Amino acid sequence: IFYFYSPRRCHSAFLAGAGRSFFSAWQRIRNQLRFDHLFKSGEDWLHPDKETEKFYEIVVLDGETTNPGDLSWERLEKLGELTVYARTKPEELYERAKEAELLITNKTVLSGKMIRSLKNLKYIGTLSTGFNVVDIHAARKLGSSLQRALLLTNAVAQMTFSLLFALTNHVALHNHSVHQGDWENSTDFCYWKAPLVELDQNFGVYGFGSIGRTVAKIAADLGMNVIGLQQDKKKNAFRLPVGVSGGAVPGKRRAFPPLSLTPETTGLVNRKTLSLMKPTAYLINTREAGIREQDLAEALNGGRLAGAAMDVLCEEPPKKGNPLTHCEKCVITPHISWAAKESRDRLLHTVCDNVEAFLKGTPQNQVN
Repeated sequence: IFYFYSPRRCHSAFLAGAGRSFFSAWQRIRNQLRFDHLFKSGEDWLHPDKETEKFYEIVVLDGETTNPGDLSWERLEKLGELTVYARTKPEELYERAKEAELLITNKTVLSGKMIRSLKNLKYIGTLSTGFNVVDIHAARKLGSSLQRALLLTNAVAQMTFSLLFALTNHVALHNHSVHQGDWENSTDFCYWKAPLVELDQNFGVYGFGSIGRTVAKIAADLGMNVIGLQQDKKKNAFRLPVGVSGGAVPGKRRAFPPLSLTPETTGLVNRKTLSLMKPTAYLINTREAGIREQDLAEALNGGRLAGAAMDVLCEEPPKKGNPLTHCEKCVITPHISWAAKESRDRLLHTVCDNVEAFLKGTPQNQVN
């Protein structure tokens, strides 16, 4: 048996087998060597005039957070020549991406200038729901397809209520207190170190994509009066879930469901919008939508807001001196709402589905 193999494709194979047909020998040996992903069927091999299957250059710029080693890149490997980098610095970006036909990023920024410099680029995928790291106008102009991953709805909704309960029930605070011996030394059978709040409250949801709608449904099931917020006083631009009423944010003209970080939503929560909230209110953010963090910190420290909980910040990781990381009334987690293994596994499979659909000429989850 002689076979010639390169990482991109199998060029040819020659078989000789006494006492059996040429084709059955080919099938038997191919199965034993398990090179099915490199070769076409036996029938196609017997017709060298047929077009050879194309293998694409696929580059993942920052795969470490999505798959730190507990998942598999196998599906993506079968779709082309795959290179996965743990993370990519700006000065490394061009050299790593210049040959890529399919480029996948999570938080590595792809500017218009960079996209225009990548002559082979046909496809950009994101390992995230958000796509603010990609210049979508440049991608559209050059004809590159931009597709994002979805299916993080339940994980982000779960995190939303984890943050809410952290504000209303202070579980971590009381757990720490007990382990410090406070309960052992308590005069009474119980105590609390911060006000506890029931959830029979108004619950405003801003941004009505799949995540916002799921959060609204859970809040309604918990007995809360749910208000789906839109950005004008006209009739709702989208259908609200059962049990959710419509509301409006003053001073805005357009509706933006779902809510992603764009120039129009950057700074959406600012001193003016915060001044409209009651001093007993809480603010929760689990998406990219921009918050003016200095304005929020001033509202919290000044007693104009009861508390806030954030899974995202404007800059990640935050710089030292970020006004919210030093604010006692602000609960912060390091962008982990998407990080459960089950969520990351679904995300990775969605990325593979997106690539497969693109290669078949039927793109899905397309942004541009």
